[in-house]
Amino acid sequence: MLEALTDKLQSVFQKLGSHGTITEKDLDEAMREVRVALLEADVNFKVVREFIATVREKALGARVLDSLTGPQQVVGIVHQNLVHILGDRQAELRQASRPPTVIMLVGLKGSGKTTTAAKLALHLRKGGGRPFLVAADPHRVAAGEQLQALGRQLNVPVISDGARSPLEVSRQAVEEARRQNASVVIVDTAGYMAVGEDMLSEVSELRRLLSPNEVLLVVDAMTGQEAVHVAQEFHQALQVTGFVVTKLDGDARGGAVLSIRAVTGLPVKFVGTGEKVDALEPFHPDRFAARILGMGDVLGLVERARQHVTDEEAQVIERKVRKGSLDLEDFLQQFQRVKKMGPLSQLMDMVPGMASIKSQINLEQVDDRQLARSEAIIYSMTPQERHNPNIIDGSRRRRIARGSGTTPQEVNQLINQWRQAKKIVESMASRHNVFNLFRG
Repeated sequence: MLEALTDKLQSVFQKLGSHGTITEKDLDEAMREVRVALLEADVNFKVVREFIATVREKALGARVLDSLTGPQQVVGIVHQNLVHILGDRQAELRQASRPPTVIMLVGLKGSGKTTTAAKLALHLRKGGGRPFLVAADPHRVAAGEQLQALGRQLNVPVISDGARSPLEVSRQAVEEARRQNASVVIVDTAGYMAVGEDMLSEVSELRRLLSPNEVLLVVDAMTGQEAVHVAQEFHQALQVTGFVVTKLDGDARGGAVLSIRAVTGLPVKFVGTGEKVDALEPFHPDRFAARILGMGDVLGLVERARQHVTDEEAQVIERKVRKGSLDLEDFLQQFQRVKKMGPLSQLMDMVPGMASIKSQINLEQVDDRQLARSEAIIYSMTPQERHNPNIIDGSRRRRIARGSGTTPQEVNQLINQWRQAKKIVESMASRHNVFNLFRG
């Protein structure tokens, strides 16, 4: 996510920090490099110009020149202003005074509306909601079938009828949702290749019929500045209430996220960070700004962990840690949980300080090969060996290696990794009550 921008900004601030104290010339040079980095990330040039001017003015006002903490203060001012550009605080979904809440998803073809509809339904259901999905795209071949397939996968009701107009299907969906006491209706509307009068007329009519609580524009981060133009045109025609930015896990330069809020004044409410149905995150401006600057996102990491560790499981782990009885069975479970939490590259972005060393690690190899080999090694052990790895001698290592398609050295390496991880976790638990982080 915005890796190139993060790397360049970190390089600028490391250079600035190497001066000890900074002069006005140092500050101006740093601001020029920040400007170039933002423009290369496809941030709107007017947003960049205002951002640089504001940061420079505040930095000079804070008397960072010749101060021993000047470089750190500049980073703090940049972070503060990034947060402001991104919206200051999280913008939550509007709720209907009388259920169901109606959410319309609009956008161009290929932006990811249908998948986003399913992701949003899953997100709301995890929060205790009872969502309905509506296929209101009569133009794209198999759009209704795709949404129905996603609905079956998530066990979420889907209303779809390609033989009727989107207006009729949507009207029936809201009535049915009300009868079934659903809390939210998510309408997946038609997507077009470009913004045009015919499209806006059709979607505007649907908006008038539904009077939705939210009209969320789904924009593709990979379209860069085009996403800003699309956002302006949709908002002018439909009074959009917020945005969902998709494909932030790709090679996008990502400037759309920084530009849309500043240009339109409307909030980004969610970001898509992967293809899986659970890869949708509420947008937190402060956390996103911290991740851009390589500061990590501990709260986001903890929230992901909570989704995959129940309170009961956390209590079991806590008891085992305090007793010093963590074994390879626990190690295996943690591998599996980490894989469910998302790509390792994303998780490392959320750990403070890791962005600066991530390039030194072959994350794809760790993701696809190392974790798979580690799982194979543990699966090749007997239950007794998993619970007490200390009994694994040379002959057992050779047998485990043959069974897992690895070498005795790799078996030995895994056992050593387990011992080191066990020591670190038990040391942290003895000094800090880290398990409180994973409780609500």
